[in-house]
Amino acid sequence: MLESLEKMLAKGVDNALLRFGLGKGYLDLGDHAKAAEHFQRCVAFDPKYSAAWKLLGKARLGQADYPAARQAWEQGLEAARAHGDKQAEKEMTVFLKKLERQAADQR
Repeated sequence: MLESLEKMLAKGVDNALLRFGLGKGYLDLGDHAKAAEHFQRCVAFDPKYSAAWKLLGKARLGQADYPAARQAWEQGLEAARAHGDKQAEKEMTVFLKKLERQAADQR
Protein backbone atom coordinates (compact mmCIF):
# COMPACT_ATOMS: atom_id res chain seq x y z
CA MET A 1 0.00 0.00 0.00
CA LEU A 2 2.73 2.46 0.94
CA GLU A 3 4.53 1.83 -2.31
CA SER A 4 1.49 2.75 -4.40
CA LEU A 5 0.85 5.88 -2.29
CA GLU A 6 4.49 6.92 -2.70
CA LYS A 7 4.17 6.42 -6.48
CA MET A 8 1.11 8.68 -6.53
CA LEU A 9 3.02 11.34 -4.61
CA ALA A 10 5.97 11.01 -7.01
CA LYS A 11 3.58 11.54 -9.95
CA GLY A 12 2.51 14.86 -8.46
CA VAL A 13 -0.68 13.85 -6.66
CA ASP A 14 -0.65 15.60 -3.30
CA ASN A 15 -3.61 16.12 -1.00
CA ALA A 16 -4.70 15.64 2.59
CA LEU A 17 -6.07 12.14 2.09
CA LEU A 18 -2.92 10.89 0.38
CA ARG A 19 -0.72 12.41 3.09
CA PHE A 20 -2.95 10.89 5.79
CA GLY A 21 -2.59 7.44 4.20
CA LEU A 22 1.18 7.81 3.97
CA GLY A 23 1.41 9.04 7.54
CA LYS A 24 -0.70 6.16 8.82
CA GLY A 25 1.35 3.64 6.87
CA TYR A 26 4.64 4.94 8.23
CA LEU A 27 3.22 5.19 11.75
CA ASP A 28 2.16 1.55 11.54
CA LEU A 29 5.73 0.66 10.52
CA GLY A 30 7.13 2.60 13.47
CA ASP A 31 8.79 5.25 11.28
CA HIS A 32 7.69 8.16 13.43
CA ALA A 33 9.75 10.79 11.62
CA LYS A 34 8.31 10.01 8.18
CA ALA A 35 4.82 9.66 9.67
CA ALA A 36 5.09 13.07 11.33
CA GLU A 37 6.29 14.64 8.09
CA HIS A 38 3.25 13.35 6.18
CA PHE A 39 0.75 14.19 8.92
CA GLN A 40 2.22 17.70 9.11
CA ARG A 41 1.62 18.13 5.36
CA CYS A 42 -1.86 16.66 5.77
CA VAL A 43 -2.92 19.24 8.36
CA ALA A 44 -1.33 21.97 6.24
CA PHE A 45 -3.76 20.96 3.49
CA ASP A 46 -6.68 20.61 5.90
CA PRO A 47 -6.26 22.16 9.36
CA LYS A 48 -9.67 20.74 10.36
CA TYR A 49 -8.57 17.09 9.90
CA SER A 50 -8.82 16.02 13.55
CA ALA A 51 -7.76 12.41 12.88
CA ALA A 52 -4.54 13.68 11.31
CA TRP A 53 -3.84 15.90 14.32
CA LYS A 54 -4.42 12.91 16.60
CA LEU A 55 -1.95 10.72 14.72
CA LEU A 56 0.53 13.58 14.31
CA GLY A 57 0.60 13.75 18.10
CA LYS A 58 1.24 10.01 18.28
CA ALA A 59 4.07 10.31 15.75
CA ARG A 60 5.63 13.18 17.72
CA LEU A 61 5.26 11.16 20.92
CA GLY A 62 7.07 8.30 19.18
CA GLN A 63 9.91 10.71 18.48
CA ALA A 64 9.91 11.69 22.19
CA ASP A 65 9.03 15.26 21.13
CA TYR A 66 6.55 15.84 23.96
CA PRO A 67 5.98 19.58 23.35
CA ALA A 68 5.18 18.90 19.69
CA ALA A 69 2.85 16.03 20.65
CA ARG A 70 1.04 18.32 23.08
CA GLN A 71 0.76 21.06 20.46
CA ALA A 72 -0.63 18.65 17.86
CA TRP A 73 -3.25 17.29 20.26
CA GLU A 74 -4.25 20.76 21.42
CA GLN A 75 -4.75 21.86 17.82
CA GLY A 76 -6.55 18.59 17.14
CA LEU A 77 -8.90 19.25 20.03
CA GLU A 78 -9.81 22.60 18.51
CA ALA A 79 -10.47 20.96 15.15
CA ALA A 80 -12.50 18.14 16.73
CA ARG A 81 -14.63 20.54 18.78
CA ALA A 82 -15.26 22.75 15.75
CA HIS A 83 -16.63 19.74 13.85
CA GLY A 84 -18.37 17.92 16.67
CA ASP A 85 -15.95 14.99 16.37
CA LYS A 86 -16.61 13.69 19.87
CA GLN A 87 -14.56 10.48 19.56
CA ALA A 88 -11.38 12.25 18.45
CA GLU A 89 -11.96 14.87 21.14
CA LYS A 90 -12.20 12.18 23.84
CA GLU A 91 -9.11 10.35 22.61
CA MET A 92 -6.93 13.45 22.42
CA THR A 93 -8.12 14.58 25.85
CA VAL A 94 -6.97 11.21 27.24
CA PHE A 95 -3.63 11.48 25.41
CA LEU A 96 -3.04 14.96 26.84
CA LYS A 97 -3.86 13.78 30.38
CA LYS A 98 -1.42 10.88 30.02
CA LEU A 99 1.24 13.27 28.76
CA GLU A 100 0.64 15.54 31.76
CA ARG A 101 0.94 12.60 34.15
CA GLN A 102 4.15 11.50 32.46
CA ALA A 103 5.59 14.99 32.79
CA ALA A 104 4.58 15.16 36.46
CA ASP A 105 6.16 11.76 37.15
CA GLN A 106 9.45 12.93 35.64
CA ARG A 107 9.67 15.98 37.90
